[in-house]
Amino acid sequence: MTNALPEPELQTLAQTHAQDAGGLLPLLHDIQDRMGYIPADAVPTIARAFNRSRAEVHGVISFYHHFRTTPPGRHVLQVCRAEACQSCGGEALAKLAESVLGCAHGETSASGVSLDSVYCLGLCASAPAIAVDGQAQARVDVASLEALLRQLEAQT
Repeated sequence: MTNALPEPELQTLAQTHAQDAGGLLPLLHDIQDRMGYIPADAVPTIARAFNRSRAEVHGVISFYHHFRTTPPGRHVLQVCRAEACQSCGGEALAKLAESVLGCAHGETSASGVSLDSVYCLGLCASAPAIAVDGQAQARVDVASLEALLRQLEAQT
């Protein structure tokens, strides 16, 4: 992940994806994979490449919970909030994470841990699930999450 995507590189990337039907989502994924988020100043370039308004591009970015518009913290904790995880104690995990980190879902704690809600990690049979820095963990309980959160906070 780099800290900046130079404008010429962004233009080339956008123009390449614009040639593909449905290329907007792959472009947004590429930008986020490279930078960790989609910066607001990239939206006009993306809009021009796809012959869309900035509002339309922003609408796509804001519709999908996966896309970030601010840089993530040093660590990213995703708590699954889908039905299977909710029914197995996922909401208790979500509340614990907010309490320990001192931030709401969609925010980054003072210690540098971003807390995100996701709506399926694909581990429904092993719920509840979380992911830390992209690594999924199944059958998480309150005690193991609390230990993990303390570890993450100590690392930042």
